[in-house]
Amino acid sequence: MAYRKLGRDSSARKALFRSILTSFFAYERIETTEAKAKEISGLAEKMITLAKRGDLHARRQVLSYLMDEDVVRKLFDTIAPKYAERQGGYTRIMKLGPRRGDAAPMAILELV
Repeated sequence: MAYRKLGRDSSARKALFRSILTSFFAYERIETTEAKAKEISGLAEKMITLAKRGDLHARRQVLSYLMDEDVVRKLFDTIAPKYAERQGGYTRIMKLGPRRGDAAPMAILELV
């Protein structure tokens, strides 16, 4: 299988990813399950790569996915310039251990 379904249908999964990704760029780190972190990591890398391009088309592509214009502005104006010389690998996943309620493996996803 090419991706994780996370027990959701495609529209719920897309909504979940959009929400988590918007929060991730707003706070620059987020605590979530390992499976979600691994899926979000790839999407975040693509968004940062688009933001590094910096043109209007890239901005509109990111706006079509992220839910908050202020977060898109932050991505293009502050986050992307930090990685101008970096050729990928913008995110880091640190494993935390099991969650107290259901023992799901937890992780912190953060910008490098």
